[in-house]
Amino acid sequence: MTETIFLGIESSCDDTAAAVVAGDRRILSSVVSSQSDLHADFGGVVPEIAARAHAERLDLVVEQALREAGLGLDALTGIAVTAGPGLIGGVMAGVMCAKGIAAGTGLPLVGVNHLAGHALTPRLTDGVGYPYLMLLVSGGHCQFLRVDGPDAFTRLGGTIDDAPGEAFDKVAKLLALPQPGGPHVEAEAAGGDPARIPLPRPLLDRPGCDMSFSGLKTAVLRARDALIAGHGGLRAADRRDLCAAFQRAVAEVLAEKTRRALALSPVPVIAVAGGVAANGPIRAALERVAAEAGARFLAPPLRLCTDNGAMIAWAGIERFRMGHRDDMTLSARPRWPLDQAAAPMLGSGKRGAKA
Repeated sequence: MTETIFLGIESSCDDTAAAVVAGDRRILSSVVSSQSDLHADFGGVVPEIAARAHAERLDLVVEQALREAGLGLDALTGIAVTAGPGLIGGVMAGVMCAKGIAAGTGLPLVGVNHLAGHALTPRLTDGVGYPYLMLLVSGGHCQFLRVDGPDAFTRLGGTIDDAPGEAFDKVAKLLALPQPGGPHVEAEAAGGDPARIPLPRPLLDRPGCDMSFSGLKTAVLRARDALIAGHGGLRAADRRDLCAAFQRAVAEVLAEKTRRALALSPVPVIAVAGGVAANGPIRAALERVAAEAGARFLAPPLRLCTDNGAMIAWAGIERFRMGHRDDMTLSARPRWPLDQAAAPMLGSGKRGAKA
């Protein structure tokens, strides 16, 4: 039997990525072109700049991924591409690139949900069996999912407003730290006192696994303003303590909600994925909760926590094995909930309910 080898293309936010992955879970190559330098001066990702950068870089990262894998297009079994959710300009650029390759080679095309790529990463890295519990925690998403198959996801809870990664970025901006905010807040927090400045733990007083981080971000703003008023400016120690207090609050909320999710759906494995999964104290808090529940804790290598093409290639392989194929009508989707039966999340503001 011919070995299954997929090219995966990811362009849903501000990383242009491509990877080649084999059906036996070997990552033959993984190339990520970061756009951090393009967005640094704006305090966040600018969709128009991101879309243009994806269009300029996609063919280059695909070529590099194939070169590093030592393979040509004729060695591939199929093409997997993120078809949503994400910034629509970037998703469209990736989908059109994948369609072009598929049309030129005759290779099968498989559209992948970006969130499914993260959710299936434990299958790629550790070969875990179904079912397992997944906490997706990133700049744009935060939800608990019971994973029963490549297309079988049950949402147990999620954020009703900001995602944790978004809150990290906004707190970093409030404290004049560089973007992306997560690593810089974590570095500052390492030298701070998390107990000095009291901050809320949103929604812990309510049952269930839903979360909220918008109010926590606002509490940091008010604490910052109070410190500035009291000292005539924000001292370095104040900034470190604010970061430490904020990081601990996020970790404690995620830990308690994970405890509830494991109680609601007992499974042998709890996994975490997404950019915020790279945060050391948050990982440690989640690992303690898993140990308390007698569950195995899994976190992917740091390079697979953030957006990458390998997770898309693997999700494409899993869907391909189920018989899924797409054609040239595959469209980019800005919203694409994994759990189609769950009600939309509330509290997303003027643009409507979060998917």
